[in-house]
Amino acid sequence: MYSLTPVLIAVVCVLIVWIFKNADRGVERRKGEARAGSEARPWVDADLKDSTDLQQVEEDADEWQESEESVEHIPFSHTRYPEEEMVMRSQEFYELLNKRRSVRFISNEQVPMEVIENVIKTAGTAPSGAHTEPWTFVVVKDPDMKHQIREIIEEEEKINYLKRMGQRWVTDLKKLRTNWIKEYLDTAPVLILIFKQVHGFTANGKKKVHYYNEISVSIACGILLAALQNAGLVTVTTTPLNCGPRLRVLLSRPTNEKLLMLLPVGYPSKEATVPDLKRKPLDQVMVTV
Repeated sequence: MYSLTPVLIAVVCVLIVWIFKNADRGVERRKGEARAGSEARPWVDADLKDSTDLQQVEEDADEWQESEESVEHIPFSHTRYPEEEMVMRSQEFYELLNKRRSVRFISNEQVPMEVIENVIKTAGTAPSGAHTEPWTFVVVKDPDMKHQIREIIEEEEKINYLKRMGQRWVTDLKKLRTNWIKEYLDTAPVLILIFKQVHGFTANGKKKVHYYNEISVSIACGILLAALQNAGLVTVTTTPLNCGPRLRVLLSRPTNEKLLMLLPVGYPSKEATVPDLKRKPLDQVMVTV
């Protein structure tokens, strides 16, 4: 009996070592799966995440400013149209926006700055979480600055197309005839870079929570697209993957701002073409309960 004790001890030791090695392999496997998952979906750019972190706000309460206690409420002014006019206005607005297309061939002809200011003011009417208005619209007209933006984006986009995006994504884009060459960043008379403010600052320097900042700014971008179409200008929505930090530094924006979208804006060039795409019919996008 006693002669078996060393053998039993040796067996137990082997089992313990085996258990720990398998546990380590499991941890490494999970880490590998996480890395593979992030690599498989590289378009989830860190700058595109909504970073409203309420738990962090609570932990660092001294750094954050409480919201205003009260705001005066005033009577609401509303214009109500007859039903026939409502139908007509809604149909006309649909027909106007149905002509909107993503245009990558943009003329270098200058556009009135007053129009750009008006469409950005229109975008600024968007609703936002707790009325924090967490957006910054950076208008770039300087040719040298536009070219620097192009260089940064094309450098990253080449890597995106060749490595990050994956074959499926690149294949899906073939019908659009798009690649990492972005000539419109030089030719468009105006570039509008839309930044989301992940938090704000009050007059006393404390941080101010910006709830649902990405959703709020995305709504503003949609209104901006409609305003540009209404003004007779064209654009193409671009989300420069992995370019946000470098563009933020180039444009001297603070660290609480993250790039969400870039819009080259202008008139279409005379040779402009667009893919002959069809939109889904109403019965495929609307459900009535």
